[in-house]
Amino acid sequence: AVMIRIPENAEITEWPTSTSWYDENGIMYSVYKKGASQTMEEARATVETFKQTLNGKKICLLADVTHTSQSSRETREYLAEELPKFIKAIAMVSDSSLGKMLANLFLTLKTQPYPTRMFNSEKEARDWLQQYL
Repeated sequence: AVMIRIPENAEITEWPTSTSWYDENGIMYSVYKKGASQTMEEARATVETFKQTLNGKKICLLADVTHTSQSSRETREYLAEELPKFIKAIAMVSDSSLGKMLANLFLTLKTQPYPTRMFNSEKEARDWLQQYL
């Protein structure tokens, strides 16, 4: 089961692989869609959109990776290069062992230049991100 519910008043953005919105503190929430694997083209388009909408600003991300799926090595390497340009910190939550495994794989494959942690609840994840806002 997905651990994060989308608030009724949230202004959501639908991406090919996830649904996202910002909370009142400016934390970006992202919930991965079941079975959606990100292609290189989608990753590039997502990064371009981020660059345009954020204008050089960096954000904190709280991602529900319960339904995340493995992306190609090329896509992962591209994101590892691009994400630091607009990410301050990432907190991840997952209700599935596969989601946790893929998240931990992401954490161990390449040392991220921003703080990244896995949590068991949305509240713990949000509380931890507060220090980076």
